[in-house]
Amino acid sequence: MPAAALKPKPLPTQSTVKRPVQLDLPYAPVMKRPLPPGRPREWYVTHNRRLKAMRLAIALLDSGVYVPNQARNETIRSTAERIGVHPPSDTTCHMVRAFMRYNR
Repeated sequence: MPAAALKPKPLPTQSTVKRPVQLDLPYAPVMKRPLPPGRPREWYVTHNRRLKAMRLAIALLDSGVYVPNQARNETIRSTAERIGVHPPSDTTCHMVRAFMRYNR
């Protein structure tokens, strides 16, 4: 008997359920750690922008926005407001769409 036939069927996840699952509120961020010292300021700005874009991309996916074309700046900014993050810039919105595009 093949090994695949012995494995139980996994529980449905956000990506396999028939309709979008509501975003769990309130959003509790993970514990923050200090960033490494001695880097140029631009590195810290980019690092924090990536983290914010990733948080927003995850929140959008959880709310049922799966395609980057659906994630307009207004949608991303309303999601940021809903999860308690400062409104993102146009650059961060572009990065959110890039995360959604390249992580498919």
